[in-house]
Amino acid sequence: MPQIAVTDIYEKSCLALTKHGAAPWIADEVAKAVARAEALGNIICGLYYLESYCIQLKSGRVKGDVEPEVQMIRPGFIKSDARYGFAQPAFTRALPMALEAARTNGTVTLAVAHAHTCTSLGYFTEQIAEAGFIAIGFTNASPIVAPPGGKNRVIGTNPISMAVPGESSPVMQFDFSTSAVALGKITMAKAAGEAIPLGWAVDADGQPTTDPDAALAGSLVSTGGYKGWGFGLMGEVMAAALTGSVNSLDVGGLKLPDGPPHGLGQTYLILDPTVSTEFGARMARVIEAVEAQEGARIPGAHRKPMTDVDVPEALWALTLRLSA
Repeated sequence: MPQIAVTDIYEKSCLALTKHGAAPWIADEVAKAVARAEALGNIICGLYYLESYCIQLKSGRVKGDVEPEVQMIRPGFIKSDARYGFAQPAFTRALPMALEAARTNGTVTLAVAHAHTCTSLGYFTEQIAEAGFIAIGFTNASPIVAPPGGKNRVIGTNPISMAVPGESSPVMQFDFSTSAVALGKITMAKAAGEAIPLGWAVDADGQPTTDPDAALAGSLVSTGGYKGWGFGLMGEVMAAALTGSVNSLDVGGLKLPDGPPHGLGQTYLILDPTVSTEFGARMARVIEAVEAQEGARIPGAHRKPMTDVDVPEALWALTLRLSA
């Protein structure tokens, strides 16, 4: 498996996106997200998605040349309409206004509407934390999760992410789907000819399965049963209802080559930690208690992005063809 520099991943991704119809500044924003995912080992949100981005740019399922529309709906609510383009540029355009509002008000809600899949939600909350603010993010996705006791798909994997600022980098960060596993793990298991663990999915009859084909014909399940289901529904409220974007029920497969745009939403709650004079001390108290225990860790703490990463040979060859 070849080792590829993350800078090369960024450059080839940017070239591929531009070649397939993205405006240069939009290609730059999306390529940065692809490269960051690979640098952090989040392979499902990196080059794994590049081909579908390019195909959907060509088919018109995602618009690569639209300028997001940013509005301050109220002093504590900023909305960025992606206009069926990528989520990354819509977020970038709205972030300065949102951060300024958070400094003024102590908190602000940033809603991104009518966007292509944002892929890695943590990519966005990390940026907010690096600016010195607490961030909690929500998004939804195409329907793949059945309710506990059911068998029909209702919501997506509907991730939740949180990032907490530190002196130079986030001191805590997590980004996880509210399903037991991300859908990409199932498709990767199928491609590798491997079984999946029991508890990831149910088949079309609602029965637990270890067969990735049966899982793809059935549904994923929520992590932790009813608890994860509740968090998934919370994501649906925040990402679809609050932003005026589509319900998971109304989104086609995220990697399908054509069809209606994704039209998904994301909501970010941004809080200024300086409203509490005790914030740093209270965070330090928890961090010290965790790190004093061998083998325990605060999620996302001390994370070091890689400069070179392993990329499957076939995937890198595809990337080169897309960018040629």
